[in-house]
Amino acid sequence: MSEIEEKKQQLVRCIRMLERSDIIDYNGHASIRAGEDQMYINIGTCQRSQLTVEDICTIDFDGNVLDGNGKPPLEFHLHAGIYKVRSDVDAIVHAHPKWSTFLTLAGKPYLPVYAQGTLVHPLPLLDTPDSINNPEIAKRLSDILGDGPAALMKGHGAVAVGKTIVDAFVLINYLEDNAYRQYMTLQIGEPYTFSDEEIEKCQAKLRNETLFKRTWDHFSAKLDAGL
Repeated sequence: MSEIEEKKQQLVRCIRMLERSDIIDYNGHASIRAGEDQMYINIGTCQRSQLTVEDICTIDFDGNVLDGNGKPPLEFHLHAGIYKVRSDVDAIVHAHPKWSTFLTLAGKPYLPVYAQGTLVHPLPLLDTPDSINNPEIAKRLSDILGDGPAALMKGHGAVAVGKTIVDAFVLINYLEDNAYRQYMTLQIGEPYTFSDEEIEKCQAKLRNETLFKRTWDHFSAKLDAGL
């Protein structure tokens, strides 16, 4: 398998695992950088639950299709905007997960209540539900994201970035799992929030390639088993 084919296969597996985990629905998209000003991304009309490599197109940062069987999602600007200013980012996931979006709808800040959830803390918020479908709002998002690993969008969704698609996949899972735990705890009381010292220790221990791969492999095995 060529490097290009491998990246496309990874992208397909990432999106299908996120769909199985109810993080990506009939919308949502993920990309991998492909050279200086290009990316691989799923086409906008694809069925995320049945995604194949035929649903991955190659586009430039202006959205022009260079290879593939369809057009990119309207929010390709989200990916292009981040890639343009973050040379350290080679993969991006954007989804509309429920629990973290509930927090933004209620005006509740994301709190680190779970060890893995500290890896995206502090989590900035883009204070608009608008679609990231033009360069101007894409810049607003990239400015909010800064040099961080993830951001929320009020009433809209979340974005996670990484050096690899494994990184971005794992981080958006940790983000949503933390949000779920925070939301559920709020139903019975005030959640315990990790201290600065605890956050620092967790981040040092858990931002780890081996642990990220273990998380990816866990969801990959479930996908293969049809679970």
